[in-house]
Amino acid sequence: MIRIAVSGHRGLPSGTVSLVDEALRETLAGHSPELVGLSCLADGADQIFARAVLDLGGGLEVVVPAERYRESLPGEVHALYDELLSRAVTVRRLDFAEATSESHMVAGARMLDRADVLLAVWDGLPARGYGGTADVVAEARRRGMPVQVIWPEGARRD
Repeated sequence: MIRIAVSGHRGLPSGTVSLVDEALRETLAGHSPELVGLSCLADGADQIFARAVLDLGGGLEVVVPAERYRESLPGEVHALYDELLSRAVTVRRLDFAEATSESHMVAGARMLDRADVLLAVWDGLPARGYGGTADVVAEARRRGMPVQVIWPEGARRD
């Protein structure tokens, strides 16, 4: 069984969502169903990844960065967040009250603690804020963890 963590961009345009979904499913299919996915369930790459893991028969583990994390996400993704969270086999909640850059980075590190590999849905650019994808990738590389970057041709960020 392989344990795969995800870190990736949020707020992806619809065309990029489709490209990322296809690329993630293709990558994960080789491990299905002997797969556990680790995600914080943020909008964008995290939720795309979590849905793909579950659709492929894998298990989902969630790290919730803060008590009020859900409220920090865009309202239009709350229903999917709730659905994915309810389907998780394990939920780990961090002791932060508010979702902050620090809580996001700690959550990323906690996922790496339990993962064999990191899938980074990443355009290769620096993080827009501490705890972003680039920072999680740097931490995984510092640990010597394998990192696979997923950024399909034609993908873009807002």
